[in-house]
Amino acid sequence: MNQLLKRSLLGVLMGGMAGLSATTSLMAQSGKAASDDPALKIYRAAATKVNDLVHTKLDVRFDYPKRYLYGKAWITLKPHFYTTDSLTLDAKGMDIHEVAIVKGGKNTPLRYSYDSLQLHIQLDKDYSAKESYIVYINYTSKPNELKVKGSAAISDAKGLYFINPDGTEPNKPTQIWTQGETESSSVWFPTIDKTNQKCTQELSMTVPKKYVTLSNGKLVSQKNNTDGTRTDTWKMDLPHSPYLFMMAVGDYAIVRDKWKGKEVNYYLEKPYEQYARNIFGNTPEMLTFYSDILGYQYPWVKYSQITGRDYVSGAMENTTATLHGEFLQKTDRELLDNNNYNECVIAHELFHHWFGDLATAESWSNLTVNESFADYSEYLWLEHKYGKDAADEHGYDAAMSYLSMVQYSGDKHLVRFHYHDKEDMFDQITYQKGGRILHMLRNIVGDSAFFKSLNLYLKSNAFKATEAHQLRLAFEEVTGRDMNWFFNQWYFGQGFPELDISYKYNDNKVTVLIRQIQKDAKVWQLPMAIDIYSGGKKERHQVTVTNRVDSFTFAYTTKPDLVNVDADKVILSKKDDHRDFSTYAYQYAHASNYLDRRAAIEAAVEEQGRNPEAVKLLVQALKDKYHGLRTLAVSSLNLKLPAVKAAVVPALAEMAKQDPSTLTKAAAIKQLGDLKDVQYSALFEAATKDKSYGVEAAALEALSDLDLSKAYGIAKQLEKDTKGKLVSAIAGIYARQGNPEDVAFVATKFDETSGQDKLNAAFDYLGFLSKINNTAAVQHGVDQVKAMTEQFRNGQVNTYISNWLQEIARKKDGDATAVTGKDSDSLREQAAYMRKASDTIRTAIKE
Repeated sequence: MNQLLKRSLLGVLMGGMAGLSATTSLMAQSGKAASDDPALKIYRAAATKVNDLVHTKLDVRFDYPKRYLYGKAWITLKPHFYTTDSLTLDAKGMDIHEVAIVKGGKNTPLRYSYDSLQLHIQLDKDYSAKESYIVYINYTSKPNELKVKGSAAISDAKGLYFINPDGTEPNKPTQIWTQGETESSSVWFPTIDKTNQKCTQELSMTVPKKYVTLSNGKLVSQKNNTDGTRTDTWKMDLPHSPYLFMMAVGDYAIVRDKWKGKEVNYYLEKPYEQYARNIFGNTPEMLTFYSDILGYQYPWVKYSQITGRDYVSGAMENTTATLHGEFLQKTDRELLDNNNYNECVIAHELFHHWFGDLATAESWSNLTVNESFADYSEYLWLEHKYGKDAADEHGYDAAMSYLSMVQYSGDKHLVRFHYHDKEDMFDQITYQKGGRILHMLRNIVGDSAFFKSLNLYLKSNAFKATEAHQLRLAFEEVTGRDMNWFFNQWYFGQGFPELDISYKYNDNKVTVLIRQIQKDAKVWQLPMAIDIYSGGKKERHQVTVTNRVDSFTFAYTTKPDLVNVDADKVILSKKDDHRDFSTYAYQYAHASNYLDRRAAIEAAVEEQGRNPEAVKLLVQALKDKYHGLRTLAVSSLNLKLPAVKAAVVPALAEMAKQDPSTLTKAAAIKQLGDLKDVQYSALFEAATKDKSYGVEAAALEALSDLDLSKAYGIAKQLEKDTKGKLVSAIAGIYARQGNPEDVAFVATKFDETSGQDKLNAAFDYLGFLSKINNTAAVQHGVDQVKAMTEQFRNGQVNTYISNWLQEIARKKDGDATAVTGKDSDSLREQAAYMRKASDTIRTAIKE
């Protein structure tokens, strides 16, 4: 599963709330003290296996008006080890019509009890581990009548979703799709809904002929029925876990591809058919790349990807049939500003087909063996396809996401046997921290041993349930080293080191002093490289930090220009590195890693107001080979400083016109726009015709500060093809222009946005509402956002929205004191409406 929401939320909040004063306080308020939570005292063991699933055969049809599934299930099982005369199946919120044992083609009724969550069946006799048996169940699934709770990563847990089933919602297709993770497959078919169960599968779906279907495995038959329906049968011959079962139904275009003779198909809504290969086209190359580096060929019969409207998560690695949120459907123009994000999602879900689908976490406590690997696969793909700079930037963002979460929510173990709810495992620890830990492990053992260990782990645990200790054992067998120290420290412990680094030079020696200053008593063992640059040469020293205070002394003949601690920049930590700016200038020019250059740029940003050498470094950084660092440098310039302005403005003007990266170009335009200099009007106006929505948005905003009337006219022209940041830019101009007729555009755009993209749009929309004094528009907008919170039911996001509504209400009350009469009354009325909506959202969260 891709953690789209968690990954983007912090950035959305920071950007969307920039105009308000309480970002930190709002985020802090969302945290909940858990020290007294009794659920945290429960040891979350792997599920006990009494019976094992062997095969699941399903025959289903759909009642669109009622949002029901009518199903028949034939489930083949056998006792795991001990003889048993009973069976318990997970079956959530169903009507159970018949339960029988199948023998000789005949059904014999069985006694059972049902509590709306589990089906307890008394078998017809004692069965030993050598005997298999088939249970038949006739049932009705009622997902919309089931009251369930999702999580921050998976915003709903109904299992089966009917999207616009009556066709009454304009601009939204009619679809059906499923979401099994964590334990929601048992909403639409009876099963043992645990990760440590695996079975083969056959699924027959009866649907209107106009729709296509997708499920796991191979489409083995299609039969047209006399009532205008068609029955499609999909068969999965290799075992996988119930949470990975899926089905999807809808009016999709299918764009067909191949890899080594296997089907690789892309299912999209028809308006996006023409963009399919730009969206998914690197999938065959990914299949080759991952198969090669793992030494384990993609094991499944096909690989299809499909999009789903109003999807409740980022994406889901259903075996052979990944389901993506509709955010993945982008036009060529949108992909210009995507910065490989789509590909990271695609890579993440594909890599799960080895780590998660083939070798599966035996319990949610061990989710790291699924999700940490999928997170790290994004790094591996970027490194392969776009170079180490792109991968290291992604890794840096992942580390910052984890460290930011810890600041507000506290830390937890990576392998976690105590949690409030299994959904809590889907966090920045399991994903981003876990990915960074794998990166450290790769650095410690070396590439050859790392990938050979992964190969051994996969071969040893294929089609099985597994845990972190089995990963450790694979690394120990390949490397010949005891790895308990690493796993105990990073997998079965929490926290991260905080390092204070200082240097002492005397007698042709340099001593590097590394102090661990983290507050907890834990002392970390940290293998690392220290590179010493002296006399035009680099000498590497491998050291291991093992104590609270360690020192390492190195001799030299020429005083070093740079001593680079953790030279590979792999250790997940906070560092306070005490050295002169001259070493950073040297570092930028001579240490090639992305993180080396980034640290030098950040040091120059701090020094740009008092050190001419820092300005020179920033000028150099504007020509960095990697667009991400060019963008960082551009965005960090302080043009209020005369020396900086004089040194960089000519370069910025050129970058604003022709930098190959749309992200860098937009950043340059924003910086020039902040100057509010009419000499750049023509440049900004020309850039409003750029293919990139982001560049258009930056140019339009810059132009509006010089000539609001002209920018307003251009905004009206751009309305017909407006997405992403351009919507926000136009909304900002309309807020300033104050034309009541334009409010409809912003409201309509919000309505048109769906899925998790709507979460981002909500923060932009609230920002717009905070700037206007139009009571009817504000109330309508607040109602729209409130309706979104009711749809997504995501406690974390809804808490942020509730808090922000309170903050905007305070701002409007403050604005009301600066005006009189009707304007003041209107602002106070809007504030009151926002507070009421905030209270309603908060009450719903508690429920």
